[in-house]
Amino acid sequence: MSSSQSALPAVPFKLTRAGVIMTPQDGNEFETAGVLNPASGRTREGELYLLPRLVAAGNVSRVGLAKVIMDDDGVPASVEREGIVLAPDEGWERGLQNAGTEDPRVTWVPALDRHLMTYVAYGPLGPRLAFAWSEDLRTWHRLGPCFFEYQADLSMDLNLFPNKDAVFFPEPVNDPDGVPSYAMLHRPMWDLGWVRDGEGEHLPAGLADNRPGIWISYVPVAEVERDFRNLVHMAKHRLVALSEFPFEELKIGAGPAPLRVDEGWLLIHHGVSGEMAKSDFALQQKVNYAAAAMILDAHDPSTVIARSAEPLLAPETADEKSGIVPNVVFPTAIEEVDGQLFVFYGMADSKIGVARLDRI
Repeated sequence: MSSSQSALPAVPFKLTRAGVIMTPQDGNEFETAGVLNPASGRTREGELYLLPRLVAAGNVSRVGLAKVIMDDDGVPASVEREGIVLAPDEGWERGLQNAGTEDPRVTWVPALDRHLMTYVAYGPLGPRLAFAWSEDLRTWHRLGPCFFEYQADLSMDLNLFPNKDAVFFPEPVNDPDGVPSYAMLHRPMWDLGWVRDGEGEHLPAGLADNRPGIWISYVPVAEVERDFRNLVHMAKHRLVALSEFPFEELKIGAGPAPLRVDEGWLLIHHGVSGEMAKSDFALQQKVNYAAAAMILDAHDPSTVIARSAEPLLAPETADEKSGIVPNVVFPTAIEEVDGQLFVFYGMADSKIGVARLDRI
């Protein structure tokens, strides 16, 4: 397993706020508890869309579709809603006290000629990763839950654990054995006490740090070409990064799909500090979520070659500091508009903001 080192170079990018793009719609029963953490994508006609998480009463989450509207300066400014594209309709997406298709991340993969969605299915055993695909962003086809192949050197079955913040790379990369593969970043969580009281934490062999971090898993291109459904079978798991700095002292997790830049793969991620309740999913927490960045090696994306020692964006505005979960900046999507990169992010689990991403 590999992890980054604090002596790494800084990431030569910055984020600058550009406004609030989406807020809960009055009278919309699906948005009474917030709109947040969107995925994004473009149709074949080039139209830009967000796929926001919509939260209804009872903490039931669905994935919506909303066309992005630009202002006169070419900055994303508002949205036009086009309905719901994914809801917790399957048994494994619903528990007795909870239900959700949450926090989607969407990656356009040219080699597959499809959009790939990872999302959190909040079912009977808590949050689990699941996949879906689409050709047009409107109609999504479930591939089902993710299955992690057992790995003897970890002495661990990753399928036992809740998992979040998963996102695919937009093109094949080499796995640790040099096999061209589709790769996914994800964030397993080791505490099983919320599933069975007193069960506690179970860490992979060789890992002494119990804080949730960013991992990578792979599936060979050849296997997916043989049967597209093999995409759900992920293997060769590697640790990418753990928390290192004060603003991320509790945990880190991947944000939007990695973006290819000159140095390697730019990954915008979030870092969490503060005090976390026993349940990772409790709404009342004294936490601070900030956006940061790292760059992964182009030839070995399990290796970090640059990393932010300070946040690129931290909660400062009223919309970021006050909401369902206060003090949250949670980046989940990147899009280019006329040569300018924009990052879309959740604001206090209540609204959606947008920021410019620029090279320093």
